[in-house]
Amino acid sequence: MILRRRTLSRRTFLRGCGATMALPLLNIMEQRSLSGDEETPPPVRTAFFYIPNGVVQSAWNLGDTGKGYRLSPTLEPLAPVRQKVSVFSNLDRIKVAGTDGHAQAGACWLSSAAPDELSPAGYPLKKTIDQIIAEETGKQTAFRSLELSCNPYEDNKESVYFDNISWYGHGHVARSLRDPKAVFNRLFAADEHASTGSILDLVLDDAKSLNRDLGRSDQQKLDEYLDSVRTVETQINRVKQRQKEIDSLHLQAPTKPWQAMDRDEFIQVMGDLMILALRTDLTRVATLMTAPERWSTPLHVQGLFEKPVQHHGMTHNQGNDEALTKLKELDRFHVDQFARLVAKMDAIPEGEGTLLDNMMFTLGSGLSSGELHIYTNLPTVIAGGAGGKIALNQHLRSPEGTPIANLWLSMAQAMGVKRNRIADSTEPLAIG
Repeated sequence: MILRRRTLSRRTFLRGCGATMALPLLNIMEQRSLSGDEETPPPVRTAFFYIPNGVVQSAWNLGDTGKGYRLSPTLEPLAPVRQKVSVFSNLDRIKVAGTDGHAQAGACWLSSAAPDELSPAGYPLKKTIDQIIAEETGKQTAFRSLELSCNPYEDNKESVYFDNISWYGHGHVARSLRDPKAVFNRLFAADEHASTGSILDLVLDDAKSLNRDLGRSDQQKLDEYLDSVRTVETQINRVKQRQKEIDSLHLQAPTKPWQAMDRDEFIQVMGDLMILALRTDLTRVATLMTAPERWSTPLHVQGLFEKPVQHHGMTHNQGNDEALTKLKELDRFHVDQFARLVAKMDAIPEGEGTLLDNMMFTLGSGLSSGELHIYTNLPTVIAGGAGGKIALNQHLRSPEGTPIANLWLSMAQAMGVKRNRIADSTEPLAIG
């Protein structure tokens, strides 16, 4: 008698009590099927971790290149995960004169616009690279993308350009969310999605009954409307089918108000929600802002500074030793938060490796130096191997003047986007 090991499809779901949940990736799913064919490998995901106002260049920049590089003081928190991290230098954006340096830094960091492709407001802003990728990956997921911000301020006195890095187009912001409980409910509250679905059913029935009374032109418009409704229906069904780990991991919605969270707690909670969305394949694209650009309200960073600090103001006071020291500590704090999330991703088994092995998790800023609003040599770190498409544990220093759009192009191609140019890119950056 020949014993055959049972296999499960990656798309197996648990059904019961009116709920449907997708299973996490199990060992049995990783085995070859009886036909000898390989199971579908885990999908590649991408996420962006944004730090505002640039960094202190003297403490960030690396001296060595290649695999033997030594971590700079600011990058030392990456030491525990450096085997799965790569650092990139000499990647630039072109600053457009006559516009606010910080608004352009944040809003246009991921932009697909060339320097001379300006929005009505004067910024080189079109669809951002995360949304270009999401157009492709969103065909398979419930949410095309997830935008998060750890903005601690309630005095929303700055414009939309300072607290959002993701854009559907130059006039259409993918607005970031900053309430962890609202994010949790959006991702995992099946009852809310079911309620929305019932409303859509009513809308569809009403629209269909109207169709016979319309002329050809109106029928075409109605068909376009119905297509958009069906798209939402599809997303809702995908949410219902991917409620995995809610029972098995006993997930609980965050209860502590975001206004009462410490800085590291806020960033980690939002990062945890991002990781949940990525590991459950609810989305394959996410952005996370650690804080907004330029805000002048003092920032309380518990455990680091006794009193609140003004991040933007410190960047313009780097001639003061005390301010410079605090600024370096804040830069290192942000790198540490990134490293903690990287370690969490690497602790989640997936396929033959971990979630991190199938990630491109990018830390960066739209400014290199906030003191002079410099856009050259932007701080850039990528964690994760993108399913083997990125060479790890290296420092790649590009020739001076290399557009960061070359990196965005390579990342988009790694995510299955068929494009040969993005913004002012000249060629894909060699990341493999």
